[in-house]
Amino acid sequence: QVHLVESGGGMVQAGDSLRLSCAASGGTGSTKVLSWFRQAPGREREFVSGISLLVNSLSYEDSVKGRFTISGDNAKNTVYLQMNSLKPEDSAVYYCAAKRSVGWYVPRDTSMYNYWGQGTQVTVSS
Repeated sequence: QVHLVESGGGMVQAGDSLRLSCAASGGTGSTKVLSWFRQAPGREREFVSGISLLVNSLSYEDSVKGRFTISGDNAKNTVYLQMNSLKPEDSAVYYCAAKRSVGWYVPRDTSMYNYWGQGTQVTVSS
């Protein structure tokens, strides 16, 4: 069982930056695809960005391209999401998700992920 712990959320103003972290532990040997999703009130959970730690394959949702940067540390089984130029519409609970995979493909469908963190709140005021 893989356990995911997110950190780094908070309340900021538009244009500010935040860095989210997600540390995976327990049985991570074959669980190398880590992604961030977010869910705002009344909306479905949506893909934000993901990475395959072994091959450094990256994927971004269009609205965050150029503003968010995902990176990972395979040795630490940790993924980071650097969020710059934050907008009020980025406000949501951000969830870390992990998929049992050692391949390059980073899926965007929530059903493809095996493990989820508890989430961290990001609030961006205008």
